[in-house]
Amino acid sequence: MENVRWKVDGMDCTTCALNIHKYLEKKGAKNIRVNFATGYVSFDTDGEIAKEKLASGINGLGYKVADHQLATSKENKPFLSTHLQRFWFCLPFTAVLMLHMIPGVHIHWLMNHWVQLALTIPVYIVGMSFFGKSAWKSIRNRMPNMNVLIAVGSTAAFVYSLYGSLTGQAEQYMFYETAATIITLVFLGNYLEETSIASTQRELNKLAKSQKVMANMIAFDDEHKEQIFPVENTDLRVGDLILIKSGEQVPIDCKILWGDVHVNEAIITGESLPVHKLSKDKLIGGSLITDGTVKAQVTAVGDDTVLSGILNMVKQAQGEKPPVQLLADKISAVFIPIVLVIAVITLAVSWIILKDFTPALMRSIAVLVIACPCAMGLATPAAIAVGLGRAAKTGILFRNATSLETFKDIKQVVFDKTGTLTTGKFTIGDWQITNSTIGEEEFKRIVFSLEKYSNHPIAKCITDTWKTKDQIQWKKIEEVKGLGMQSEDKEGNGYIAGSYRAAEGLIKDDSHNVYILKNGQLLGWIDVKDEIRPEAKPVIDYLHNKHIKTILLSGDRLTKCNQLAVQLGIDTVIAEQSPEQKLKKIADLSEKIPTAMVGDGINDAPALAKATIGISMNEASQIAVQSAQVILMNHGLKNLPTALGLGKHTYLTIKQNLFWAFAYNIVAIPVAAFGFLTPTFGALVMGMSDVVLAINSVRLFVKKVV
Repeated sequence: MENVRWKVDGMDCTTCALNIHKYLEKKGAKNIRVNFATGYVSFDTDGEIAKEKLASGINGLGYKVADHQLATSKENKPFLSTHLQRFWFCLPFTAVLMLHMIPGVHIHWLMNHWVQLALTIPVYIVGMSFFGKSAWKSIRNRMPNMNVLIAVGSTAAFVYSLYGSLTGQAEQYMFYETAATIITLVFLGNYLEETSIASTQRELNKLAKSQKVMANMIAFDDEHKEQIFPVENTDLRVGDLILIKSGEQVPIDCKILWGDVHVNEAIITGESLPVHKLSKDKLIGGSLITDGTVKAQVTAVGDDTVLSGILNMVKQAQGEKPPVQLLADKISAVFIPIVLVIAVITLAVSWIILKDFTPALMRSIAVLVIACPCAMGLATPAAIAVGLGRAAKTGILFRNATSLETFKDIKQVVFDKTGTLTTGKFTIGDWQITNSTIGEEEFKRIVFSLEKYSNHPIAKCITDTWKTKDQIQWKKIEEVKGLGMQSEDKEGNGYIAGSYRAAEGLIKDDSHNVYILKNGQLLGWIDVKDEIRPEAKPVIDYLHNKHIKTILLSGDRLTKCNQLAVQLGIDTVIAEQSPEQKLKKIADLSEKIPTAMVGDGINDAPALAKATIGISMNEASQIAVQSAQVILMNHGLKNLPTALGLGKHTYLTIKQNLFWAFAYNIVAIPVAAFGFLTPTFGALVMGMSDVVLAINSVRLFVKKVV
């Protein structure tokens, strides 16, 4: 299956997104995500249907598939291709038409119906070139969109007025200004809606802008003299050498070869305090050098960079639909036909009661133009976009939108111990050889050769301290979850570096961290020292203040876990658990109460996947990161309260938006049907309803969530 991601122009309402989703689903696409707020469409295809045919089909629905590269760059678009341009074109004609509506203003020539027709025709042509074309395509494909309402409403007013002009009854049938005003104000509303939605993408756009910058590339001439010349970071390749100076942005992910610097990684991690980086340390593209100069080697380009990974993850999450959106989608799918029926009923009933076709028609048109399916479709994407954007800026990555909503239900948080509540930066505290047949150097060589293949923080600590070039070449080696490293050398000797479980029966003391065995015989043990994360205690206290239960779930010994729990005030301790036991325990806990699990080790991966919400630290093992739904950047345990708060407040914003969307349509349509709103005012109110939702969503950027 190939993943396809397109930018689609012309999506004006949630009905458009539903139409594209239905079309792709009918063509056999899988994992379809259509984001009305951003205009991005992604799906998986097996290649049986050519992408060109799918793009052509979407274009046939009335939308335009834009090339992703073109969509993100400035391209020259023809005049009248944007809502703002269309609005400015229509405004002068409409403004002149509306002059006679001003009290005390009487322009004789403007009262001539042929003059009004001449002023209306340019506006109507521009309006129908957009609304009419889109409406016809959607009707032809049996998927009517919001533009059907606008096209029908403005056309009814225009044709009604034209009939009066052609039959010599212009005085009774003159509503040209109504047709022109509807088109002009809806163009203005669409522009305001686009601008408002764009503001919800503000934080994400800041990250995106950081992707393309100039870099100082280092090359060597024929005489092996160093030459430095500027290139765009998109032209760099893995292995290239670059020079980064104080005050410059790190152009791309790289590793320091020479020099040391202080780096502000706030754009990636949310942490503004500069971090000191030395030789062999990695620099993240998009971060800022505050002091120092380095020469570095490019380690990742394109979609493999940290920043691209963040952007792709957030954009993908924005395309997800949380459960709260399902009701709005069901209503939106039938909204247009229902409004058309209501408009027809309004026309018929009003005509019968008022015995006058003209006001009956005006009421019917008002119903058409004031109805707003966009609001129901925009309610969730706008809030999700802001929530995910603020989260990314803070150093919190949500893999899907559902996790953002699910946070509201979390009643207990389960923590792993090592690397989660503790720093994971170990030092060797004590060690002992228990087998007299080997010496100190051989013992260290065996330990290093085993632990260098593990990603566990304890293993990394040992290998950094006991590093040697004279390592053992293994015939085979593997990491067994819950046990440790297991290997076999070329002579057939078996080695283990693992937990007490591996040495059980060989030694009674179970308090050590790592036990080393050869052919079933204990060679020795190693103890390491770890320290509690400074932010761990405040985070636990915060959870208790929110009446959220805390649980320590670890594979470590009970005595060590109890000691840590007492220091931090954790409610419950479950120790000495294998990965299988952790998985079962998390499954049991999640079944009873919505549960979040925070972990970082390879043995946490199954439990993270099974929890209601799995939360991983970004420096965790890759499998733990992949298993989690939420990733906390830069030792981000301190960001856990923010993640919980953002989840709850995003859901609250969605509920507020949906309430407004439903309330607006429930109130506005009857008000228009009973003749309390003119079509002109209805068109203006319809456009503003979306702006209200966007403004309410943007409040999430500054709202206190913790």
